Amino acid sequence: MKEFIGLLKFGTKSALWAAIVNTVVAIIKTAAYLITGNVAMFAEMMHSYGDAANQFFVFIGSALSKKEPTERFPGGFGRLVNLVLLGAVLVVGVLAYETIVEGIHHISDATHSEDWFWLNIGVLGTAAMLEAAVLYKAMKEITEHLPKDEVSGFKIIPASYKHAKEAKPATKLVFLEDNVAVGGALLALLAIVISTYTPFHSATGYASIIIGISLIIVVGRIFLDNAAGVLGVADVGLQARIGSKIMEHPQIMDIQDLYAIKEGDSLHIEIKVEVDPSMTIEEADDIRDYIEQQLKEKIKNVTDVIIEFDEDDGKVTWIKPQE
Repeated sequence: MKEFIGLLKFGTKSALWAAIVNTVVAIIKTAAYLITGNVAMFAEMMHSYGDAANQFFVFIGSALSKKEPTERFPGGFGRLVNLVLLGAVLVVGVLAYETIVEGIHHISDATHSEDWFWLNIGVLGTAAMLEAAVLYKAMKEITEHLPKDEVSGFKIIPASYKHAKEAKPATKLVFLEDNVAVGGALLALLAIVISTYTPFHSATGYASIIIGISLIIVVGRIFLDNAAGVLGVADVGLQARIGSKIMEHPQIMDIQDLYAIKEGDSLHIEIKVEVDPSMTIEEADDIRDYIEQQLKEKIKNVTDVIIEFDEDDGKVTWIKPQE
């Protein structure tokens, strides 16, 4: 238990904040739905409960993935966060289905009502602002490696979308889910206004369906990314940059193999280089130390580097991969 508590400080902070905020928002929306019976509020309530559960488990998973390797698990626990995220998307998938079904039922039995209009507007407006604050925190985590002048002010918004693919799995899930959360709250607001003041009383039902479909899209994207992570996906762009850097060393003749494998938030790098067969063990050891130091200094989250040496066969093997 002491080790577990100690690992929690390494969990993804945006996921923890998202879990707390969405729990509060879900409780507020539940109260509003029980009072008003509004279907758009039901969709948002389900969405918030799903987000809160997901992000709590994501926080726990991201923390446990930092556990040091053991004799039983010498490869470490980096991929644990991917496994947790695969489980988390199932929760969102079920809630998305229920949201769509509820929206369809409301479309077939839409009624006009101006009751509790301002309560619905107030709750959804507050939810949108709270979820926007969590989204901003996720944006900061995604862009934390960029120069400050590139993410100052409103520049952080396009920069976060541009670099979202490079984000840690847990941060990426929070970012995608809160995009849907903010967009869903604003859509629900619009739907309530339309259904209240126009003859289009089924607007909230359509909004519920759109929110549910948006959740399914997020589920699909997160599932594919983390299924690849569980299998061990190579970062081809990073491999190209590493290879180009290694080939700058005057004593390295060629690269036979180079793999940069994502292990959750961490990177596992394996390299096999060709050198002059007359090279001494001391010289090879100096090259090993140099490569390992350069990689760990210039690339974030590198946990281990395995370097093998072979004699130069006179043939060119290394071809820079397409990024």
